[in-house]
Amino acid sequence: MVADTEDMARQVLILGFEGVQALDMVGPFEVFTGATLYAHAHHADGYDVRVVSAHGVPVSTGTGLTLVADPLPDPAGPVDTVVLPGGYGTETARKDPDLIDWISAVAPHARRVVSVCTGAVLAAQAGLLDGCVATTHWAFAPQLASEFPAITVDPDPIFIRSSATVWTAAGVTAGIDLALALVEDDLGTEAAQTVARYLVMYLRRPGGQTQFAAPVWMPRARRTPIRDVQEAIEAAPGGTHSIAELARRAAMSPRHFTRVFTEEVGEAPGAYVERVRVEAARRQLEETDDPVTVIAARCGFGSSETLRRNFVRRLGVSPDQYRKTFA
Repeated sequence: MVADTEDMARQVLILGFEGVQALDMVGPFEVFTGATLYAHAHHADGYDVRVVSAHGVPVSTGTGLTLVADPLPDPAGPVDTVVLPGGYGTETARKDPDLIDWISAVAPHARRVVSVCTGAVLAAQAGLLDGCVATTHWAFAPQLASEFPAITVDPDPIFIRSSATVWTAAGVTAGIDLALALVEDDLGTEAAQTVARYLVMYLRRPGGQTQFAAPVWMPRARRTPIRDVQEAIEAAPGGTHSIAELARRAAMSPRHFTRVFTEEVGEAPGAYVERVRVEAARRQLEETDDPVTVIAARCGFGSSETLRRNFVRRLGVSPDQYRKTFA
């Protein structure tokens, strides 16, 4: 009976390489093996999960943890899921032609290929993401977009289905979120929920990864009047900051000011004001116990409902949820 279950198990290959991020590998590994225990308890087929590497050499992670690995199997062989983790070692791994050739060769035979964090670089290098929307760790999204212009990079989702067979996940723990979603597709919600509870996790994490990202301020404009406007907005997020008022500060007409500001800063004045206000509210939600209504007024939103709408649109969570998570 056990042998039959193993024969029918879905094979999951987790790629290892020098300098890989440990949790990118171990997180999905725990989800798939946990789901296998659940499946066997219910007389169903689970997963055969293996760490593989070039020539089967032990995999040394970025934090010094070493994992044993099997050699890379024949790419034309039966495989269900291939997991491409990230880590600082991806910069070297992406330059290994044999490794990239194996990824390119195994992808057409796999039911799905999954990248985690900067593992998206490996998928991109192998040509799996051209013409697709993909995500990666928020801190590395600009680099991925710059190096692979054929890919539309979205830095917010925890994970995203990039094509019919390729999934991409955000950084580190997001590999667990994606693995849980795949288990749910394969074995059902009860199986995935059971594994999530065992891991003390949400089955579906609220919001996107933008809520975890450090504040990103736009580069300073070249022209002094526009820089002065940026500094004035950031110094007093709760100010009126109408286009007319900002244009007067820059000694320009509103239309000319809007055009120049957008060219120099990279986004329109109204969007810049909104982002500065959201970042100011984020800090106050983290650092103070002030009511949301007070923070909303102080940061220029006027009402808590306006603050909530802006938070949900930009961060994917409400101010109350954000405070519970990060305060």
